[in-house]
Amino acid sequence: MDEKIVKDLIDRLIDLSFAEDIGDGDHTTLSSIPADAMGKSKLLIKEEGILAGIEIAKMVFHRFDPTMEVEVFIEDGTWVKPGDVAMIVSGKIQSLLQTERLMLNIMQRMSGIATMTNRYVKKLEGTKTRVLDTRKTTPGMRILEKMAVKIGGGCNHRIGLFDMILLKDNHVDFSGGIHNAVTRAKEYCKAKGKDLKIELEVRNFDELQQALDEGVDRIMFDNFTPEDTKKAVEIVAGRCETESSGGITYDTMLPYAQAGVDFISFGALTHSVKGMDMSFKAC
Repeated sequence: MDEKIVKDLIDRLIDLSFAEDIGDGDHTTLSSIPADAMGKSKLLIKEEGILAGIEIAKMVFHRFDPTMEVEVFIEDGTWVKPGDVAMIVSGKIQSLLQTERLMLNIMQRMSGIATMTNRYVKKLEGTKTRVLDTRKTTPGMRILEKMAVKIGGGCNHRIGLFDMILLKDNHVDFSGGIHNAVTRAKEYCKAKGKDLKIELEVRNFDELQQALDEGVDRIMFDNFTPEDTKKAVEIVAGRCETESSGGITYDTMLPYAQAGVDFISFGALTHSVKGMDMSFKAC
């Protein structure tokens, strides 16, 4: 995805977040702290996990107050433990207090996602299968959450509906079948001059054969058992990428990886994650 588009999305998220949190002013801070008072705060880690969001935190501070100075001690992707200090931020105390919650909200969630993703990735070590995220993300925070997945060692599936074609069961059914759906997708890409990968979800072995006959870039096995997944991978025989999806969890994913799929996608990486515990304290 274009870096300028990514930055614009993040800037808009930050602006909206400040608008909903500060409104017409942080009256607690403005009434109790002199405008010219200066200070420092440290980001204190209180739980083990993978740190994520340092670069976004710097954007938060500098967008609110360009004079704030950030000294980073621990970079994104590092395993941290309670007592670690990830960064120290210096500047106006009013700015430190007004940016604290947004920075923590972002970093706690991103670190939680990166930590969970890393846990999944480590369980699949020794297989060729890669961990994928989904579009089951927090509205407005998708870019940050998908960044966190990558920091944790996972892969991004697609950012949105614009950077890949994924023909799922509803698309196939509404189109009148796999042939119609895939043909129209290819014709659309040609007419629009778009070079988009086409993935097709299949529900059984008959649809799998149709998918191979039509020729797509990736086939998603929806709600296949591990045994059927192994058979499906053997039928595909490397002609395209393969993905398993549908109700697969941390506890049940290993047999799917051992069946030989290229990817397994998990909505839980972003829709059910617990944030990492950390705090922003005066120092």
